[in-house]
Amino acid sequence: MFPDNIIATAEKRGEARGEARGEARGEVKGEAAALVRLLTHRFGELAPDIQVRIEQAELTTIIAWFERAIDAPDLEAVFRVD
Repeated sequence: MFPDNIIATAEKRGEARGEARGEARGEVKGEAAALVRLLTHRFGELAPDIQVRIEQAELTTIIAWFERAIDAPDLEAVFRVD
């Protein structure tokens, strides 16, 4: 068997990793929700495929889209690939 201190250390590491993953997912969801609110306010109701695209995007992508959305002339400009 493993000594109790090794098991406790492993459990703490696992908990910390789980908390970090949960916080990261929460941050992505929060940024995605903010982007959806901004886009809806500026351009009207979003098509389901746009909503799915936002939900599946990584944090850095969502942030880039949000920054573009602030002054984009239309919805297509937000998601344009440069």
